[in-house]
Amino acid sequence: MECPHLSSSVCIAPDSAKFPNGSPSSWCCSVCRSNKSPWVCLTCSSVHCGRYVNGHAKKHYEDAQVPLTNHKKSEKQDKAQHTVCMDCSSYSTYCYRCDDFVVNDTKLGLVQKVREHLQNLENSAFTADRHRKRKLLENSTLNSKLLKVNGSTTAICATGLRNLGNTCFMNAILQSLSNIEQFCCYFKELPAVELRNGKTAGRRTYHTRSQGDNNVSLVEEFRKTLCALWQGSQTAFSPESLFYVVWKIMPNFRGYQQQDAHEFMRYLLDHLHLELQGGFNGVSRSAILQENSTLSASNKCCINGASTVVTAIFGGILQNEVNCLICGTESRKFDPFLDLSLDIPSQFRSKRSKNQENGPVCSLRDCLRSFTDLEELDETELYMCHKCKKKQKSTKKFWIQKLPKVLCLHLKRFHWTAYLRNKVDTYVEFPLRGLDMKCYLLEPENSGPESCLYDLAAVVVHHGSGVGSGHYTAYATHEGRWFHFNDSTVTLTDEETVVKAKAYILFYVERQAKAGSDKL
Repeated sequence: MECPHLSSSVCIAPDSAKFPNGSPSSWCCSVCRSNKSPWVCLTCSSVHCGRYVNGHAKKHYEDAQVPLTNHKKSEKQDKAQHTVCMDCSSYSTYCYRCDDFVVNDTKLGLVQKVREHLQNLENSAFTADRHRKRKLLENSTLNSKLLKVNGSTTAICATGLRNLGNTCFMNAILQSLSNIEQFCCYFKELPAVELRNGKTAGRRTYHTRSQGDNNVSLVEEFRKTLCALWQGSQTAFSPESLFYVVWKIMPNFRGYQQQDAHEFMRYLLDHLHLELQGGFNGVSRSAILQENSTLSASNKCCINGASTVVTAIFGGILQNEVNCLICGTESRKFDPFLDLSLDIPSQFRSKRSKNQENGPVCSLRDCLRSFTDLEELDETELYMCHKCKKKQKSTKKFWIQKLPKVLCLHLKRFHWTAYLRNKVDTYVEFPLRGLDMKCYLLEPENSGPESCLYDLAAVVVHHGSGVGSGHYTAYATHEGRWFHFNDSTVTLTDEETVVKAKAYILFYVERQAKAGSDKL
């Protein structure tokens, strides 16, 4: 929205010496000293934390207000009301009196000048920090996996995501997708949507609550979030702009209650696919897709219309065979998929850890075999036989007709009982390298020796007992090292820790032909 209070509230010089030292995104609240979600007042340049932390920025505005008992006194105070502040991470501007984000500027363009000054400070701090890290790396041994900074162990290069209120389900999915290189690179190379028309031409676009659904772009906010990760910042990135767009276009995820990470991933991929099918910033998505030589036509799988990078990377095809047990009629249907949801076989559901005795450990192969094995449908799923012209008992079997570039496997850990949705807490053993999918293919003889092998790229884990509670984290590999993503905290880890995780979602990337030939 266009705020009428800028002229009376934006009073600081763009290069004010009152600003704290260091990177703006890591400035500390002057009250609680928290460096999470810092906001700078554009009246006095004081820094306070946002409403998702301790709310001192809003309290600063409230404390500055004067009761309107004396008209002259209120007129005098209107000249400096500490009403407008700027997010030190995203540089969006917010007015507490309007209770909305601001897109306009003062006549002298002070807001944009302050924004550019903060960006320059951030870039300078980033360059200095990157130089310092390079020096530290040069002095470290080649076998060192951890970088010690100020006595604490932190991950190199990786950036965490702030929890905006039970948004760990979103953070875990975003971090996993950011480590699928081909998918992530496609979005990061897209042109940015930065310009607006009319009065605000030439200024950066910021989404506001007063804008309609047509003015938000999930692709653009997803692109900006991916660009913010893996830039080497030690300060967690706040995905609030992306979360706001999610609220706009995915009503199921409004509010701050815990959500299912798998459900969010499916909604996210589906909406990215739909938006990518149209134009974006004047560039045809199909034209961009054709320019990417690695995404050939033979690797595309269309779901709901034209192919996009979503279906080119995650898209596969299942063949569903149903046989009538009375007359033997066979029905075949081909279904596109973006992920496969696998049941954990019932005989393993009491085994909760890898080291627990009494019986074999459930493996990912057991879950895949259960998914593809011949199954007799029960009385509630009778098949309508076109030859018998009535519902009959039948068998069902799945074959994979086409494997995707990235195989996403969802382990069905939540199931409904009479009143509750319980969690299956069984440990499922999974390989880090060489998952062989050839035996599940419809025509394995037509596949090359390496085209059916997959290596693990990321794992989403649910900690806790129920889908509406608990916590999500993710493990992912980047440039040969494994990282653990726990909201704003990112740490280096090892393969031994990863394989012990109780996986909820697994992302496997198709192995290139030049790789080795380890098999599951």
